Amino acid sequence: MILIGERLNGMFKRVGAAIVAQDEAVIVEVAQLQIAKGANILDLNVGPSAEDAVAAMRWLAETTRKVTDLPLAIDSPKPAVLRAGLEAAGANALINSTTGEEEKLAELMPLASEYGCPIIGLTIDENGVPRDAAGRTEVALKIVASAMEHGVLPENVWIDPVILPISCTQNHQPEVLKAIAECKLLSDPSPKTILGLSNVSQGTQYRPLVNRTYLVMAIASGLDGAIMDPLDDDLVDAMITAELLMNNTVYCDDFLKAYRT
Repeated sequence: MILIGERLNGMFKRVGAAIVAQDEAVIVEVAQLQIAKGANILDLNVGPSAEDAVAAMRWLAETTRKVTDLPLAIDSPKPAVLRAGLEAAGANALINSTTGEEEKLAELMPLASEYGCPIIGLTIDENGVPRDAAGRTEVALKIVASAMEHGVLPENVWIDPVILPISCTQNHQPEVLKAIAECKLLSDPSPKTILGLSNVSQGTQYRPLVNRTYLVMAIASGLDGAIMDPLDDDLVDAMITAELLMNNTVYCDDFLKAYRT
């Protein structure tokens, strides 16, 4: 499974302050910690604190590029910010994210085509987040169809069926798992599936427990990747073990260590 590190996000107080102050040492430290813990991709989000989000994203991507060639997920709802991040990140980048709204698809699919990069698509349309798996899958199909119209291959589309907090939308959680499985049937080759995992535990008392339990359930449903905290060793151990039990990796007594090396 693809682990996308979530920690280079301006919503985290220390990172947000570093972005505003252009403190490279903090960004480098957070990037290297996530890489050391096994992140395959680093998500970059300048958050709400930056006065000039375009310049901030360019600086964040350039700073992160000084320490890694890993793919960078440029995370913003604003096309200008996405473009700045893609330019600074170079060839190895992806867009996080579009929705299934017509306006968003019209803006962002051409951007993915122009830069030849993968794109994450959230199953949200003009009516918001669908209540059930069928609604989410319908929006996912619309995203995949738009991608193909713009020359973006289905395998370069990452569908995020949008997990909402268990504390207020408990009936959505099983529907997201169904949608993960159903998205595999949308095309051949199929789009990949991904979750912004930490959303599921927002507002709960036992956030780490909720996160790792739902991650295992999602992997069993066919999840390909997650935006999550690679510094949470218990969470990553749960991911590794789920991959093993799904027969995606080969067993050995040191399977946790083997996965990380």
